[in-house]
Amino acid sequence: MKVTISGKPGSGKSTIGKAIAKELKLKHYSMGDLQRSIAKDKGISLIELSKIEEQSPDLDKKVDDKLKHIGETEDNIIIDARLGFHFIPDSIKIFLNISLDEGTKRIFKDKREGEKEDSLEMLKFQIKRRIESEEKRYLEYYQIYVNNASNYDLIVDTTNLTFDQVLSKIIEFLKTFQ
Repeated sequence: MKVTISGKPGSGKSTIGKAIAKELKLKHYSMGDLQRSIAKDKGISLIELSKIEEQSPDLDKKVDDKLKHIGETEDNIIIDARLGFHFIPDSIKIFLNISLDEGTKRIFKDKREGEKEDSLEMLKFQIKRRIESEEKRYLEYYQIYVNNASNYDLIVDTTNLTFDQVLSKIIEFLKTFQ
């Protein structure tokens, strides 16, 4: 089984991905963690990294090649990656939606590396810029729109759901593929 989870910032991709991996005994990969690591190594924020990636596709290609390689060489995996559905076409594709306000609150609360801001409003502004940057790159590089519902097998809006509710919905859905 190959599962890819895409979604908006703060929707719970990594958190849910890790929990599903544990529940179904799958290996978990997070491309978001890889991006944060690259940004940290460069001493910049994720939005700054996105802006660099707009000018030079080399960093995106590095992450994308890793994603493709995992999808081609491994099974029994779950990968949270915005473009997982595209680069691992034989995966079960899940999208986690969330309102911008709620996603911003969750990220602000978590104070994740590369996404730290002093105010909720400034973080919201940075997240909007990041989303716009990613959408621009994905259209330019791959001619795809990541938020298009037709790309996915299951869409879950996590805005008003608890972690356990989201996890339960996805696990029940994935059991139909076992």
